[in-house]
Amino acid sequence: MKFSVWPDMSHAPGEVFDTARWAERAGWHGVWYADHYMPNTGDETLAPGDTHECWAMLPAIAALTERVRVGSLVAPTSVHHPAVLANRAATIDHISDGRMVLGLGAGWQINEHHAYGIELEPPKRRVDRFDEAIQIVRSLLGQDRTTFDGDIYTMTDAPSDPAPVQSPLPILVGTGGARMMKITARHADEWNTWGGPEMAGGARTRFETACESVGVDPSSKWTSVQALVFVTDDDATAEKILGGDYGTRSIAGTPDRLVETLGEYGEQGFDEFIVPDFNLGTTPTARREALERIDEQVIGQLT
Repeated sequence: MKFSVWPDMSHAPGEVFDTARWAERAGWHGVWYADHYMPNTGDETLAPGDTHECWAMLPAIAALTERVRVGSLVAPTSVHHPAVLANRAATIDHISDGRMVLGLGAGWQINEHHAYGIELEPPKRRVDRFDEAIQIVRSLLGQDRTTFDGDIYTMTDAPSDPAPVQSPLPILVGTGGARMMKITARHADEWNTWGGPEMAGGARTRFETACESVGVDPSSKWTSVQALVFVTDDDATAEKILGGDYGTRSIAGTPDRLVETLGEYGEQGFDEFIVPDFNLGTTPTARREALERIDEQVIGQLT
């Protein structure tokens, strides 16, 4: 199993760049960045907080590294036109010399859509839009010209030059919905989910079922999972964390226990584990020390 890092959007760009270079030196697989414009509140209300823009950050991360994969986790098609996404991804693939992964989703964050006047359509319409958008992106990244006549988008002999370095440039979808999983199986290369082994394992089973229902071999898809990582000195602290509000989206324990937990993901068939740094400390120094501890005491036992 490969390991990647996910720096929070609130961190200063210089820290994110340092984290990306550290991940590369440490032999990690990739660096992911979220595509949002403000902290999530779950409704239309706003909360203060720096939020650096994904499509400005990804090219910089790509230019400052040489080996790690770089990607969006994930770009909402409710916000971005598919032609814009395809052209951005192709250009970053050239900047990175073939290391870009285009992560897509249908969109969900209420407050950013409301604040910027971007319609957050009802779920069916939103997935309809996503279904058309991913087909257009796939075509633009792989064909000389794209013509598409859908209910939402129309493309007429549309170019996307230059073509990406990779053939194909991987498309990842982060989703848990049944219809979205089927769309992912048909048109994407990678699937991503959240959660501890129980939560993620259940989602993975549903994804495998979705693949099989559309005649796709689940093993043909690269699968990744992320969870908040808490390295603790005792099991009691770990159990308290796992019983909290974010427990189902976390893994916690001593280094030896975390080695076992990560092994469960591997047994389930996941190819990549992504470490968000959201919870790893309130300063750049603390976050770096936490990442180094995870790398040395946990991942080091697996590689």
